[in-house]
Amino acid sequence: MPCEGHSHDHEHAEPDDTNAALGTSLRPAIDFPAVQCLNESHPNSGRDILKLYEDRMSSTPSLLSQEDPDEDPELLLIVPFTEAVTMKSLSVLSYAGAPNNAMAASATTTTAAAAAPRTLRIYVNRPNLDFETVRDLEPTATLSLMPSSHQWSEEHEGGTIDYPLRPAGRFQNVSEIALYFCDNHAMPEGCGGSNDMDDTDEDRVPTEITYVGFKGKGTNMKRKAVEAVYETLGMKKDHKVPGSEYFARQGL
Repeated sequence: MPCEGHSHDHEHAEPDDTNAALGTSLRPAIDFPAVQCLNESHPNSGRDILKLYEDRMSSTPSLLSQEDPDEDPELLLIVPFTEAVTMKSLSVLSYAGAPNNAMAASATTTTAAAAAPRTLRIYVNRPNLDFETVRDLEPTATLSLMPSSHQWSEEHEGGTIDYPLRPAGRFQNVSEIALYFCDNHAMPEGCGGSNDMDDTDEDRVPTEITYVGFKGKGTNMKRKAVEAVYETLGMKKDHKVPGSEYFARQGL
């Protein structure tokens, strides 16, 4: 469903949304044992928010950046897939800063001193990433995420926001995607990532995310380890030419 009144590029998916244009869930293709998240406050909490679609509205488990008032509340979620996929959209949901009616509808509440992510930088098929690398690396795409007050407004409550991934050509044959949440809505705009808050006296508020989902289609091209045989030093006896012993005896 299109959203009027602002210029952000996203679609609101209804609770029973089956819109083929948005793609189908790519969760079955995620290589869960290999999922990593840097700066998470609890081990494997980045993996835990890759929930089933029907559980996307639950506030727990959630992903929270480490609580340090002197450090940026950034998160780097790295998601590999068991097969190459084509990605059409992704969804990011947070209860942090949500209106009271949304919190009341949830079974539990999230951390009070937390904020929803603001800026998401996406990197496709770039292995071995860390914070030092992504802060200066040109992303495949950058998304401005909506605040919780918009996600949980009465008009949209019960659905999720799907952000189209463009240009489409950059999201084909994806074997791994890295999501760098470099700031949140409690930070002054423009801080985070390669910019920092050293010029401000404000404490950093942790970033909290309750759901991340991907939509698209699989390619049925399974990832396989490349098998190779390496020879450290070629030995003459291992490379005999048929009949060479006869000619050697004849002095030829």
